Amino acid sequence: MANNPALLIVDMQKDFSPGGALGVAGGDEIIPVINCYIGLFMERRLPIIASRDWHPARTKHFREFGGIWPAHCVQGSDGAMFSEGLLLPPETLVFSKGMDPEMDDYSAFNARNDRGTPLPEFLIEEDIQHLYICGVATDHCVLQTALEGVRRGFAVSVLVDAVRGVELKTGDSERALDAMESAGAAFTHLGELRPDD
Repeated sequence: MANNPALLIVDMQKDFSPGGALGVAGGDEIIPVINCYIGLFMERRLPIIASRDWHPARTKHFREFGGIWPAHCVQGSDGAMFSEGLLLPPETLVFSKGMDPEMDDYSAFNARNDRGTPLPEFLIEEDIQHLYICGVATDHCVLQTALEGVRRGFAVSVLVDAVRGVELKTGDSERALDAMESAGAAFTHLGELRPDD
């Protein structure tokens, strides 16, 4: 890995786990793989960033108020906590999105840390040039994060063994991967990043 990389874990939260308010099928299956990536980045002392949905109770993002989604990841709720079994180290950099009740905020580039620093500003300050993206959902937040990363000039690698989609329509995840690849994102997996295993 070169070009000042960071691992970006997108929205691995309880409400997106199977059985959650907006469960992603197979979302629990990628947790061990993500943990392997976390270990790899920790070994190399590289930044680990975790985005999260952090919605107010009333937001146009929710079906009840005109959106398309059931209520999920409400600020401070159990469902908004990171997924059980996800081994985030204490130094994980947490960025929250979806706080504006008028915005959907799918992309992690709309997220801010607890000091209010937007993710794009943080990445520039830290000279992070290459994002390795995993998490949920392939066809929404992962997609929009990867596309915006490419648009902003970052190198983007999607960790295809560590993403899962919502699939509102059959084939959404495949179409999302095609869109990311067409935009210039690369695809990789654990075996390519850890070739000696």
